This record gives sequence, C-alpha cells and structure tokens, in this order.
Amino acid sequence: DGPIPEMHHYYSKFMRECPSGQLSLHEFKKLLDLQGLDPQGDLYIKRVFDIFDLNQDGFIDFLEFIAAINLVIRGKIDQKLKWYFKLYDADGNGCIDKKELLSIFAAIQAINGQTNMTAEEFTNMIFQKIDVNNDGELTLEEFISGVERDEDLMELITKSFDLSNVIKVIQNGRRHSI
Repeated sequence: DGPIPEMHHYYSKFMRECPSGQLSLHEFKKLLDLQGLDPQGDLYIKRVFDIFDLNQDGFIDFLEFIAAINLVIRGKIDQKLKWYFKLYDADGNGCIDKKELLSIFAAIQAINGQTNMTAEEFTNMIFQKIDVNNDGELTLEEFISGVERDEDLMELITKSFDLSNVIKVIQNGRRHSI
C-alpha cells in the first residue's frame, strides 16, 4: 500500500484551490460546491471537516487532506467504522445516541439525496440491531462489532455514508449539476 499515485495531482489541485495550503471550512465547502445547504447539511459538512482536521486548528492542510482521502479510498473497514463513529458522535463523549445519529443521517440524506427509508427508520433499525444493552447509546465497541456482525447493515452504512462522492468531486473538479 504505497502512497496514492495521484498524489502530485491532488497536490497541484489542492494548491490551486487553496494557495495558502490551509483549507478553511468555507473553502472546503466551496471546493465541494456545497454552499447554501440547509442547516442539517451544513452541520454534516462541518463534522466531516472537523474530522479531517486532525490537529483541530480549524484548517485542513495538505497532509490532513491526503490522510482523509487515503482513509476513504483505501481504509480498512474497522478504520472506516471508527471514522464514521467519530462523525456521528457529535458531542465527542464516546457514545452515539439516537439524536446524534438521526441528525447526521438527516444531513447526509440532504446531501446524497433520498434513500428508501426515513432518518427515523434508519436510526431505529440501527439501535434495534446493535444497541446490545438497550441503553439508548452506542459505544464504539457496540458500533463496530454490531456493524461487522451484520452484512446488510455494513452495506447500508458504507453506502449511505460513502464519502467517495465527496472525494470524486475533489478528484474531478466541481460538479455543476446538483
């Protein structure tokens, strides 16, 4: 698993879009052509941004950007699941509750378009399947082992939270059709 072959391509693109070498949240949205989202969508993009921003300085630098792309494109499944978990765990307390999952899923639907279930149905199904001790919260362990145990769920999560469409936009330039 060597470095990404298109590394120099990314670099020149990154520097073209972001000459300072530091991508702010505003520039990140611009790069992905995701301005003017509803508040839910905004929230989601902000969460993605915060997770990409490894040192939490409010900017994504090139190395953070590449690390994120690498994870999304090549990450092992449990790395991805950890990442998704961080994405849902909005308050960072190490547990996901229904409200957190609901709001992030609603946001993702706003960006990726409708799926065949509502955010509520999705959330309830996930909790039904993997909240082992029924305390209304998922720990990282519950989340990872629950999803890895259940192929349908794994596919659903991977599909609905697939960030590769975000990455594609970055690879191919801005999309002009919504």
